[in-house]
Amino acid sequence: MLPVMHICLIIVQGTTSSPVHHTQAYPVAHFSSMATRSGSAIWAGWAAPQPCRPLTVRRRKLPRPPCYLSTTFPPCPGVCTSTSHKNGALPAAATEAETEGEVLLESPGHFRIYKCGKMDRLNEPTVSPAGQDEATGVTSMDVVLDADTGVSVRLYLPKLREPSEKLPVLVYFHGGAFLIGSADDATYHSYVNSLAASACVLVVSADYRLAPEHPLPTAYDDCWAALQWAVAPSTQDEWISGHGDTARLFLAGDSAGANIVHEMLVRAAVNSHPRMEGAVLLHPWFSGSEAIEGEPPAVPMFNGMIWSYTCPGAVGGADDPRINPLAPGASSLELLACERMLVCAAEKDVLARRIRAYYDGVAAGACRAPGAAAWFESEGEDHDFFLGKTDCESSKQLLDRVAAFIAEG
Repeated sequence: MLPVMHICLIIVQGTTSSPVHHTQAYPVAHFSSMATRSGSAIWAGWAAPQPCRPLTVRRRKLPRPPCYLSTTFPPCPGVCTSTSHKNGALPAAATEAETEGEVLLESPGHFRIYKCGKMDRLNEPTVSPAGQDEATGVTSMDVVLDADTGVSVRLYLPKLREPSEKLPVLVYFHGGAFLIGSADDATYHSYVNSLAASACVLVVSADYRLAPEHPLPTAYDDCWAALQWAVAPSTQDEWISGHGDTARLFLAGDSAGANIVHEMLVRAAVNSHPRMEGAVLLHPWFSGSEAIEGEPPAVPMFNGMIWSYTCPGAVGGADDPRINPLAPGASSLELLACERMLVCAAEKDVLARRIRAYYDGVAAGACRAPGAAAWFESEGEDHDFFLGKTDCESSKQLLDRVAAFIAEG
Protein backbone atom coordinates (compact mmCIF):
# COMPACT_ATOMS: atom_id res chain seq x y z
CA MET A 1 0.00 0.00 0.00
CA LEU A 2 1.24 3.45 -0.83
CA PRO A 3 2.50 5.55 2.09
CA VAL A 4 0.13 8.29 3.18
CA MET A 5 1.39 11.79 2.53
CA HIS A 6 0.30 14.59 4.87
CA ILE A 7 -0.38 18.08 3.60
CA CYS A 8 -0.84 20.95 6.03
CA LEU A 9 -2.61 24.21 5.38
CA ILE A 10 -0.92 26.61 7.77
CA ILE A 11 -1.57 30.19 8.72
CA VAL A 12 1.31 31.89 10.57
CA GLN A 13 0.35 34.82 12.75
CA GLY A 14 3.19 37.13 13.74
CA THR A 15 3.69 38.69 17.15
CA THR A 16 6.34 40.92 18.63
CA SER A 17 6.42 39.44 22.11
CA SER A 18 6.67 35.73 21.51
CA PRO A 19 9.91 34.01 20.55
CA VAL A 20 7.92 31.75 18.24
CA HIS A 21 5.00 32.76 16.05
CA HIS A 22 1.63 31.51 17.09
CA THR A 23 0.28 29.23 14.43
CA GLN A 24 -3.13 28.19 13.35
CA ALA A 25 -2.67 24.74 11.85
CA TYR A 26 -5.51 23.41 9.78
CA PRO A 27 -6.02 19.65 9.97
CA VAL A 28 -3.62 17.42 8.17
CA ALA A 29 -5.56 15.24 5.81
CA HIS A 30 -5.02 11.97 4.06
CA PHE A 31 -5.03 12.74 0.37
CA SER A 32 -5.69 10.43 -2.52
CA SER A 33 -2.58 10.54 -4.66
CA MET A 34 -2.31 12.83 -7.66
CA ALA A 35 0.89 11.23 -8.79
CA THR A 36 3.35 8.62 -7.71
CA ARG A 37 7.11 8.75 -7.82
CA SER A 38 8.99 5.56 -7.01
CA GLY A 39 6.14 4.14 -4.96
CA SER A 40 5.26 7.19 -2.86
CA ALA A 41 2.19 9.28 -3.41
CA ILE A 42 1.18 12.91 -3.51
CA TRP A 43 -2.25 13.24 -2.00
CA ALA A 44 -4.93 15.41 -3.57
CA GLY A 45 -8.22 14.90 -1.79
CA TRP A 46 -9.41 15.13 1.78
CA ALA A 47 -10.38 12.32 4.13
CA ALA A 48 -10.09 11.82 7.89
CA PRO A 49 -8.44 14.83 9.62
CA GLN A 50 -5.59 14.21 12.05
CA PRO A 51 -3.70 16.54 14.38
CA CYS A 52 -1.16 18.69 12.61
CA ARG A 53 2.21 19.70 14.03
CA PRO A 54 2.48 23.52 13.86
CA LEU A 55 5.10 25.20 11.76
CA THR A 56 7.89 26.79 13.84
CA VAL A 57 9.86 29.74 12.51
CA ARG A 58 12.46 32.09 13.94
CA ARG A 59 11.47 35.34 15.60
CA ARG A 60 10.67 38.19 13.26
CA LYS A 61 7.88 40.69 13.04
CA LEU A 62 5.21 39.76 10.51
CA PRO A 63 1.92 41.37 9.66
CA ARG A 64 -1.14 39.35 10.48
CA PRO A 65 -2.01 37.65 7.21
CA PRO A 66 -5.48 36.92 5.91
CA CYS A 67 -6.73 33.35 5.84
CA TYR A 68 -5.51 31.86 2.58
CA LEU A 69 -8.02 29.06 2.54
CA SER A 70 -9.34 30.44 -0.73
CA THR A 71 -8.60 29.69 -4.35
CA THR A 72 -6.51 32.82 -4.87
CA PHE A 73 -2.75 32.88 -4.41
CA PRO A 74 -0.84 36.12 -3.83
CA PRO A 75 1.03 37.28 -6.94
CA CYS A 76 4.50 35.77 -6.93
CA PRO A 77 4.46 33.11 -9.67
CA GLY A 78 7.30 31.02 -10.95
CA VAL A 79 9.80 31.30 -8.09
CA CYS A 80 11.02 27.82 -7.41
CA THR A 81 13.92 25.76 -6.14
CA SER A 82 13.71 22.62 -8.14
CA THR A 83 15.21 19.33 -9.22
CA SER A 84 13.18 19.30 -12.41
CA HIS A 85 15.57 18.72 -15.28
CA LYS A 86 13.27 20.02 -18.01
CA ASN A 87 12.19 23.29 -16.42
CA GLY A 88 15.60 24.89 -16.54
CA ALA A 89 16.00 25.08 -12.76
CA LEU A 90 19.17 23.74 -11.18
CA PRO A 91 18.86 21.42 -8.17
CA ALA A 92 18.97 23.55 -5.05
CA ALA A 93 18.12 23.26 -1.39
CA ALA A 94 16.00 25.90 0.24
CA THR A 95 18.09 28.50 2.06
CA GLU A 96 17.52 29.35 5.72
CA ALA A 97 15.78 32.55 4.68
CA GLU A 98 13.46 30.61 2.40
CA THR A 99 12.57 28.10 5.07
CA GLU A 100 11.55 31.00 7.29
CA GLY A 101 8.91 31.97 4.73
CA GLU A 102 5.27 31.33 5.46
CA VAL A 103 4.25 27.90 4.21
CA LEU A 104 0.81 27.59 2.70
CA LEU A 105 0.80 23.84 2.10
CA GLU A 106 3.32 21.06 1.94
CA SER A 107 3.58 17.47 0.82
CA PRO A 108 6.62 16.20 2.75
CA GLY A 109 9.26 14.86 0.44
CA HIS A 110 7.47 16.18 -2.63
CA PHE A 111 6.79 19.91 -2.66
CA ARG A 112 6.32 22.91 -0.41
CA ILE A 113 4.33 25.97 -1.50
CA TYR A 114 4.82 29.28 0.30
CA LYS A 115 2.21 31.95 0.77
CA CYS A 116 4.14 34.30 -1.54
CA GLY A 117 3.69 31.77 -4.33
CA LYS A 118 7.21 30.30 -4.30
CA MET A 119 7.54 26.53 -4.42
CA ASP A 120 10.28 24.10 -3.41
CA ARG A 121 10.37 20.71 -5.08
CA LEU A 122 11.49 18.34 -2.38
CA ASN A 123 11.37 15.11 -4.35
CA GLU A 124 14.46 13.38 -5.63
CA PRO A 125 13.76 12.46 -9.26
CA THR A 126 14.34 8.83 -10.15
CA VAL A 127 14.94 8.72 -13.88
CA SER A 128 14.91 5.60 -16.04
CA PRO A 129 16.80 5.72 -19.34
CA ALA A 130 15.11 4.64 -22.54
CA GLY A 131 16.05 1.27 -24.00
CA GLN A 132 15.07 -2.38 -23.87
CA ASP A 133 12.86 -3.48 -20.98
CA GLU A 134 13.66 -7.09 -20.17
CA ALA A 135 10.46 -7.71 -18.20
CA THR A 136 8.08 -6.74 -21.02
CA GLY A 137 10.21 -6.86 -24.16
CA VAL A 138 9.21 -3.26 -24.93
CA THR A 139 11.83 -0.97 -26.48
CA SER A 140 11.75 2.78 -25.84
CA MET A 141 13.56 5.83 -27.16
CA ASP A 142 13.42 9.60 -26.63
CA VAL A 143 12.67 12.17 -29.31
CA VAL A 144 13.14 15.91 -28.71
CA LEU A 145 10.35 17.91 -30.33
CA ASP A 146 11.63 21.39 -29.51
CA ALA A 147 15.28 21.98 -28.65
CA ASP A 148 14.53 25.45 -27.28
CA THR A 149 11.91 24.36 -24.76
CA GLY A 150 13.18 20.83 -24.15
CA VAL A 151 9.73 19.37 -24.82
CA SER A 152 10.11 15.74 -25.84
CA VAL A 153 8.32 12.42 -26.08
CA ARG A 154 9.34 8.90 -25.16
CA LEU A 155 8.23 6.24 -27.65
CA TYR A 156 7.47 2.67 -26.59
CA LEU A 157 7.38 -0.16 -29.14
CA PRO A 158 6.26 -3.62 -27.97
CA LYS A 159 7.43 -6.87 -29.55
CA LEU A 160 6.07 -7.24 -33.07
CA ARG A 161 4.53 -10.48 -34.23
CA GLU A 162 5.80 -9.69 -37.72
CA PRO A 163 8.05 -6.91 -39.07
CA SER A 164 5.26 -5.20 -41.03
CA GLU A 165 2.73 -5.23 -38.18
CA LYS A 166 0.87 -1.95 -37.59
CA LEU A 167 -0.19 -1.13 -34.04
CA PRO A 168 -2.68 1.34 -32.57
CA VAL A 169 -1.00 4.56 -31.40
CA LEU A 170 -1.65 5.73 -27.85
CA VAL A 171 -0.52 9.17 -26.65
CA TYR A 172 0.00 9.14 -22.87
CA PHE A 173 0.12 12.07 -20.42
CA HIS A 174 1.60 11.60 -16.94
CA GLY A 175 0.09 13.03 -13.77
CA GLY A 176 1.59 15.13 -10.99
CA ALA A 177 -0.75 18.10 -10.38
CA PHE A 178 1.10 19.90 -13.21
CA LEU A 179 3.87 20.44 -10.64
CA ILE A 180 6.02 17.30 -10.74
CA GLY A 181 6.50 14.19 -12.84
CA SER A 182 8.05 13.38 -16.19
CA ALA A 183 7.89 10.81 -18.96
CA ASP A 184 11.25 9.39 -17.87
CA ASP A 185 10.22 9.10 -14.22
CA ALA A 186 10.97 5.52 -13.17
CA THR A 187 7.40 4.90 -12.03
CA TYR A 188 5.82 6.14 -15.24
CA HIS A 189 8.45 4.44 -17.39
CA SER A 190 7.62 1.12 -15.73
CA TYR A 191 3.87 1.63 -16.06
CA VAL A 192 3.98 2.63 -19.72
CA ASN A 193 6.20 -0.35 -20.54
CA SER A 194 3.50 -2.60 -19.05
CA LEU A 195 0.75 -0.70 -20.84
CA ALA A 196 2.45 -0.97 -24.23
CA ALA A 197 3.02 -4.70 -23.77
CA SER A 198 -0.44 -5.55 -22.39
CA ALA A 199 -2.44 -3.48 -24.89
CA CYS A 200 -0.04 -4.12 -27.79
CA VAL A 201 0.10 -0.43 -28.67
CA LEU A 202 2.80 1.98 -29.74
CA VAL A 203 2.90 4.59 -26.98
CA VAL A 204 3.94 8.23 -27.30
CA SER A 205 4.53 9.47 -23.73
CA ALA A 206 4.58 13.28 -23.63
CA ASP A 207 7.11 15.09 -21.45
CA TYR A 208 5.61 18.52 -20.88
CA ARG A 209 6.87 21.54 -18.95
CA LEU A 210 5.70 22.06 -15.38
CA ALA A 211 4.26 24.85 -13.26
CA PRO A 212 5.07 27.18 -11.59
CA GLU A 213 8.00 27.96 -13.91
CA HIS A 214 5.66 27.40 -16.82
CA PRO A 215 2.07 28.11 -15.71
CA LEU A 216 -0.83 26.57 -17.56
CA PRO A 217 -1.70 26.50 -20.39
CA THR A 218 1.96 25.62 -21.13
CA ALA A 219 1.48 21.94 -20.26
CA TYR A 220 -1.66 21.79 -22.40
CA ASP A 221 0.13 23.45 -25.30
CA ASP A 222 3.12 21.10 -25.02
CA CYS A 223 0.82 18.07 -24.99
CA TRP A 224 -1.14 19.40 -27.94
CA ALA A 225 2.13 19.79 -29.84
CA ALA A 226 3.08 16.21 -28.97
CA LEU A 227 -0.29 14.95 -30.17
CA GLN A 228 0.00 16.88 -33.44
CA TRP A 229 3.51 15.52 -33.94
CA ALA A 230 2.34 11.96 -33.40
CA VAL A 231 -0.24 12.13 -36.19
CA ALA A 232 1.61 14.36 -38.70
CA PRO A 233 3.33 12.32 -41.45
CA SER A 234 5.82 15.14 -42.06
CA THR A 235 7.14 15.18 -38.49
CA GLN A 236 6.51 11.81 -36.90
CA ASP A 237 9.28 9.35 -36.13
CA GLU A 238 10.03 6.31 -38.29
CA TRP A 239 8.72 4.07 -35.52
CA ILE A 240 5.27 5.61 -35.92
CA SER A 241 5.35 5.68 -39.71
CA GLY A 242 6.68 2.12 -39.84
CA HIS A 243 4.71 0.46 -37.06
CA GLY A 244 1.91 2.82 -36.01
CA ASP A 245 -1.63 3.05 -37.32
CA THR A 246 -2.73 6.61 -36.52
CA ALA A 247 -6.21 5.78 -37.81
CA ARG A 248 -6.49 3.86 -34.54
CA LEU A 249 -5.49 6.71 -32.25
CA PHE A 250 -6.01 6.65 -28.49
CA LEU A 251 -5.32 9.07 -25.65
CA ALA A 252 -4.68 8.08 -22.04
CA GLY A 253 -3.47 9.72 -18.85
CA ASP A 254 -3.73 9.57 -15.08
CA SER A 255 -4.85 12.29 -12.65
CA ALA A 256 -3.62 15.61 -14.07
CA GLY A 257 -2.70 13.63 -17.18
CA ALA A 258 -6.31 12.50 -17.52
CA ASN A 259 -7.31 16.15 -17.13
CA ILE A 260 -5.01 16.80 -20.10
CA VAL A 261 -6.78 14.04 -22.05
CA HIS A 262 -10.06 15.91 -21.63
CA GLU A 263 -8.50 19.19 -22.78
CA MET A 264 -7.00 17.46 -25.83
CA LEU A 265 -10.44 16.11 -26.74
CA VAL A 266 -11.92 19.60 -26.44
CA ARG A 267 -9.19 21.12 -28.63
CA ALA A 268 -9.50 18.34 -31.20
CA ALA A 269 -13.25 18.95 -31.41
CA VAL A 270 -12.72 22.67 -31.98
CA ASN A 271 -10.08 21.99 -34.66
CA SER A 272 -11.91 18.99 -36.16
CA HIS A 273 -8.60 17.11 -35.93
CA PRO A 274 -7.36 14.67 -34.93
CA ARG A 275 -10.23 12.32 -34.31
CA MET A 276 -9.49 9.74 -31.63
CA GLU A 277 -10.90 6.26 -31.67
CA GLY A 278 -10.79 6.15 -27.91
CA ALA A 279 -9.75 7.90 -24.70
CA VAL A 280 -8.84 6.40 -21.32
CA LEU A 281 -9.14 8.67 -18.27
CA LEU A 282 -7.46 7.09 -15.26
CA HIS A 283 -8.62 8.77 -12.05
CA PRO A 284 -8.94 12.21 -13.70
CA TRP A 285 -8.25 15.33 -11.66
CA PHE A 286 -11.34 17.52 -11.89
CA SER A 287 -12.66 19.98 -9.34
CA GLY A 288 -14.84 23.06 -8.95
CA SER A 289 -15.54 25.99 -6.66
CA GLU A 290 -18.23 24.11 -4.74
CA ALA A 291 -18.49 20.55 -3.49
CA ILE A 292 -20.87 18.28 -5.35
CA GLU A 293 -23.20 15.81 -3.65
CA GLY A 294 -21.25 13.34 -1.55
CA GLU A 295 -17.97 15.25 -1.81
CA PRO A 296 -16.28 16.64 1.34
CA PRO A 297 -16.20 20.48 1.15
CA ALA A 298 -12.44 20.52 1.72
CA VAL A 299 -11.80 18.63 -1.53
CA PRO A 300 -12.65 21.49 -3.93
CA MET A 301 -11.02 23.94 -1.52
CA PHE A 302 -7.66 22.20 -1.68
CA ASN A 303 -7.87 21.43 -5.39
CA GLY A 304 -8.85 25.00 -6.09
CA MET A 305 -5.72 26.22 -4.33
CA ILE A 306 -3.50 23.95 -6.41
CA TRP A 307 -5.32 24.96 -9.59
CA SER A 308 -4.92 28.67 -8.92
CA TYR A 309 -1.21 28.07 -8.34
CA THR A 310 -0.68 26.12 -11.55
CA CYS A 311 -3.01 28.31 -13.62
CA PRO A 312 -3.02 31.80 -12.06
CA GLY A 313 -4.78 33.34 -15.06
CA ALA A 314 -7.72 30.95 -15.03
CA VAL A 315 -11.00 32.63 -15.87
CA GLY A 316 -13.54 31.55 -13.29
CA GLY A 317 -10.94 30.17 -10.91
CA ALA A 318 -11.77 26.59 -9.98
CA ASP A 319 -14.77 26.76 -12.32
CA ASP A 320 -12.51 27.21 -15.32
CA PRO A 321 -13.82 24.56 -17.77
CA ARG A 322 -10.38 22.94 -17.94
CA ILE A 323 -10.52 21.91 -14.29
CA ASN A 324 -14.32 21.79 -14.03
CA PRO A 325 -15.77 20.37 -17.25
CA LEU A 326 -19.21 20.40 -15.58
CA ALA A 327 -19.18 24.18 -15.02
CA PRO A 328 -21.69 26.41 -16.82
CA GLY A 329 -20.26 27.41 -20.17
CA ALA A 330 -17.94 24.42 -20.44
CA SER A 331 -17.69 22.60 -23.75
CA SER A 332 -20.41 20.04 -24.28
CA LEU A 333 -19.39 16.54 -23.23
CA GLU A 334 -21.36 15.32 -26.23
CA LEU A 335 -18.86 16.84 -28.63
CA LEU A 336 -15.58 15.43 -27.33
CA ALA A 337 -13.44 14.21 -30.21
CA CYS A 338 -13.40 10.48 -29.56
CA GLU A 339 -15.60 7.58 -30.57
CA ARG A 340 -15.29 5.71 -27.27
CA MET A 341 -14.24 6.53 -23.71
CA LEU A 342 -13.22 4.55 -20.66
CA VAL A 343 -13.40 6.43 -17.35
CA CYS A 344 -11.70 4.78 -14.37
CA ALA A 345 -11.97 5.60 -10.68
CA ALA A 346 -10.99 4.09 -7.33
CA GLU A 347 -13.53 3.39 -4.61
CA LYS A 348 -11.59 5.19 -1.85
CA ASP A 349 -10.54 8.15 -3.97
CA VAL A 350 -12.18 11.30 -2.68
CA LEU A 351 -12.40 12.44 -6.30
CA ALA A 352 -14.58 9.42 -7.18
CA ARG A 353 -17.92 11.30 -6.92
CA ARG A 354 -16.75 14.04 -9.26
CA ILE A 355 -15.23 11.52 -11.67
CA ARG A 356 -18.55 9.66 -11.71
CA ALA A 357 -20.41 12.89 -12.44
CA TYR A 358 -18.10 13.48 -15.39
CA TYR A 359 -18.68 9.96 -16.67
CA ASP A 360 -22.46 10.34 -16.34
CA GLY A 361 -22.26 13.52 -18.41
CA VAL A 362 -20.27 11.79 -21.13
CA ALA A 363 -22.48 8.70 -21.13
CA ALA A 364 -25.63 10.81 -21.44
CA GLY A 365 -24.36 12.50 -24.59
CA ALA A 366 -26.89 12.29 -27.38
CA CYS A 367 -24.15 11.58 -29.91
CA ARG A 368 -22.85 8.54 -28.04
CA ALA A 369 -23.77 5.09 -29.23
CA PRO A 370 -24.90 2.66 -26.51
CA GLY A 371 -21.81 1.36 -24.73
CA ALA A 372 -19.52 4.02 -26.19
CA ALA A 373 -18.79 5.27 -22.67
CA ALA A 374 -17.54 2.70 -20.17
CA TRP A 375 -16.98 2.91 -16.41
CA PHE A 376 -14.49 0.91 -14.35
CA GLU A 377 -14.07 1.25 -10.59
CA SER A 378 -11.34 -0.43 -8.53
CA GLU A 379 -12.78 -1.59 -5.21
CA GLY A 380 -10.94 -0.75 -2.01
CA GLU A 381 -8.27 1.35 -3.73
CA ASP A 382 -7.11 4.96 -3.67
CA HIS A 383 -6.27 7.45 -6.38
CA ASP A 384 -3.52 6.32 -8.80
CA PHE A 385 -2.87 3.21 -6.68
CA PHE A 386 -1.82 1.27 -9.79
CA LEU A 387 1.38 3.29 -10.16
CA GLY A 388 2.77 2.26 -6.80
CA LYS A 389 1.25 -1.23 -6.52
CA THR A 390 1.86 -2.59 -9.99
CA ASP A 391 1.78 -6.25 -8.93
CA CYS A 392 -1.43 -6.19 -6.90
CA GLU A 393 -4.54 -7.86 -8.28
CA SER A 394 -6.44 -4.57 -8.62
CA SER A 395 -3.66 -3.09 -10.75
CA LYS A 396 -3.63 -6.14 -13.00
CA GLN A 397 -7.41 -5.96 -13.40
CA LEU A 398 -7.25 -2.29 -14.32
CA LEU A 399 -4.47 -2.86 -16.84
CA ASP A 400 -6.44 -5.74 -18.38
CA ARG A 401 -9.52 -3.54 -18.63
CA VAL A 402 -7.57 -0.79 -20.43
CA ALA A 403 -6.05 -3.33 -22.82
CA ALA A 404 -9.49 -4.83 -23.51
CA PHE A 405 -10.97 -1.39 -24.17
CA ILE A 406 -8.31 -0.68 -26.80
CA ALA A 407 -8.82 -4.09 -28.41
CA GLU A 408 -12.59 -3.65 -28.58
CA GLY A 409 -12.33 -1.47 -31.64
